[in-house]
Amino acid sequence: MKTGYLSRIVDDELNLKLRSTGAVLIEGAKWCGKTRTAENRAASALYLQDIDKKDYYSGILGTKPSMLLEGETPRLIDEWQTAPILWDGVRFAVDQRGGAGQFILTGSAVPADDATMHTGTGRITRMLMRPMSLFESSESNGSVSLASLFNGDDPKGVSSLTLEGLAFALVRGGWPASVTDNGKSALSHARNYVDSVVNNDISRVDGVEKNPAKVFNLLQSLARNISSTAKLKTIMDYMNSGDDAGISDKTLTSYMNALKRIFVIEDLPAWGPSMRSRTALRTSAKRHFTDPSIAAAVLRASPEGLFNDFNTFGLLFESLVVRDLRIYAQANDGMVFHFRDKNDLEADAVIELYDGRWGAVEVKMGYTETDKAIENLIKLRDKVNVDKMGEPSFLAVITNTEYAHPTKDGVHIIPIGCLRN
Repeated sequence: MKTGYLSRIVDDELNLKLRSTGAVLIEGAKWCGKTRTAENRAASALYLQDIDKKDYYSGILGTKPSMLLEGETPRLIDEWQTAPILWDGVRFAVDQRGGAGQFILTGSAVPADDATMHTGTGRITRMLMRPMSLFESSESNGSVSLASLFNGDDPKGVSSLTLEGLAFALVRGGWPASVTDNGKSALSHARNYVDSVVNNDISRVDGVEKNPAKVFNLLQSLARNISSTAKLKTIMDYMNSGDDAGISDKTLTSYMNALKRIFVIEDLPAWGPSMRSRTALRTSAKRHFTDPSIAAAVLRASPEGLFNDFNTFGLLFESLVVRDLRIYAQANDGMVFHFRDKNDLEADAVIELYDGRWGAVEVKMGYTETDKAIENLIKLRDKVNVDKMGEPSFLAVITNTEYAHPTKDGVHIIPIGCLRN
């Protein structure tokens, strides 16, 4: 491991993929740490955004792009989407050389739709990377692992994460540069990220110029509807409520797609289990950003200000928990969903592993609403057809309280400051 490198949960996944496939593509939001993680495993590197070498690289790309793939392996190709022709070059090189672990590609944007590429199936495998979880930033002590919950263990641990510490971590975000920063300057990274998205990144991803004011209004609308199943019409109505000219359906869809392609938004899909009776399930996704600090930044929320708006604090806390659960679930070969039926019975998160095991989670900041959350989780368990889905491995309420413990109902109370993968 290179000096100064902050270990990431995806390190193990990257190592596994490098042992089993010719190339690995690490995708994720800008500034989430992809390049640093790749550098920690790479033996050589090509930085396509190196300003001093852009003309040089451009010349080679126009004549013999395979030259840029030469170097010790694994060879890092950073921000590969700026030169999509290299995708097929990597495929060909993997075929010709044989063997695993030839290349690591990083990308903070899905390339243009008209980029000429063939599938990398069997040669290039993808790995999604997100900003740092609270465990990776050392604000969770990791005394309760998601893996242990799926193994049927009772949670035990004591969290030292205060409400003030949670508010700061939420507004700061999981950006590695902010995690290693100190004091108020750590809060500027998420704001700078939003500024970059609004004024540059969202237009650059597809080459279509976008109105920065409308982009910011869209981000604000999404932030105001975070952790909800708000329809696109709701998002658009907020944007069109001001004095400026409104936005059309077509433009909104274009902007939303661009935000997805640069990994700014990551909605939480609905879970569709087999139920005991004919119960209509809601299929709308929940609105989330890749990191809740994006919402905090566009809402101009400060750690202190969250204490004056506990409703927003709670919604952002739910989004932070979803971010961390996604990171922890991915490390356990799982995915995260949400559940809601026609009677509004819901679970804020359902983690389902590749082998079919599942667990359901409600998110509550404190103790005051845990009884209702426990009741909801038990109702959900009783409605799911366990003959087809299997019994849940666990039911849990994730909080920002102090002690991790099982309840008499068999539902676990787990502080976010204790959780890890």
